[in-house]
Amino acid sequence: MDTNDSLRVASLWHSMHAISQQLSPTTGCSGIELLEADTFDLHCFQSLTGTKFFVVCEPGTQHMESLLKVIYELYTDYVLKNPFYEMEMPIRCELFDINLSQAVQKDRVAMLGR
Repeated sequence: MDTNDSLRVASLWHSMHAISQQLSPTTGCSGIELLEADTFDLHCFQSLTGTKFFVVCEPGTQHMESLLKVIYELYTDYVLKNPFYEMEMPIRCELFDINLSQAVQKDRVAMLGR
């Protein structure tokens, strides 16, 4: 996906997330955390500041919540501490990209062992 596609998906998800919070019969609902489709699962983690992180994976893939938390830790370590990063802008940080790729690869290797 290019940047525009990513922004469209994020915008759509944000709207669905907000609507689900309002329509949920459960008090204190934090919104959609998992969208299951025939060909993929989309997992969402929302930080305390409201920033949302997504993982798209094969249906039924386990332990995506822990991967999302690792991604959030990388975000706080490499993006938020970057003096050139502007909030609400696409992330363009080489150290974040490198460590994110390593975390995803590590998760893939761990999944093969399960």
